[in-house]
Amino acid sequence: MDELKEFAAACHYAAQRHAAQRRKGAAGEPYVNHVIEVADRVARSRHGPDRLLVLGALLHDIVEDTAGTGAEIAARFGDDVAALVMEVTDDKSLPKAERKRLQVEHAPHMSEHDRRIKLADKASNLMALAESPPADWDDARRAAYVDWAQEVVAGCRGVDAALEAAFDAAVAQARAALAG
Repeated sequence: MDELKEFAAACHYAAQRHAAQRRKGAAGEPYVNHVIEVADRVARSRHGPDRLLVLGALLHDIVEDTAGTGAEIAARFGDDVAALVMEVTDDKSLPKAERKRLQVEHAPHMSEHDRRIKLADKASNLMALAESPPADWDDARRAAYVDWAQEVVAGCRGVDAALEAAFDAAVAQARAALAG
């Protein structure tokens, strides 16, 4: 399958899998917007478009947040894409606090591709938090999320200066929104 067809297929698959999902923010935008944004961020990074990176970014939340599986991703897009997705997928059977702790612990040991996806993902999440925070998140919870995202990203640094700068800008915007 040529890369444009594969990209379109991944967009379609992500849209199907995330069709019923909405972001947590007050705006309630379609969740698929998030994975497309993450893919856009990595495609525009200093390393330029990379098939594996862009597909991994588009599909990064499929296993964690939908009924999709790593095997399904492998069958559709190859073992390399599935491995990338699985590396950034949290084990939802664990308590939330443990999943968050493991993200911090595992970040420095992930592949460069996965660290780039994590940088773009956290930047996207922080921008959403600044622009449309969940109605039930008070300032303390929002601030704690920003702090945690910075802990995770500390283990991802050194792979892409552009993605790191975008993350830092998102932190600044999230903190400015908190300050009010």
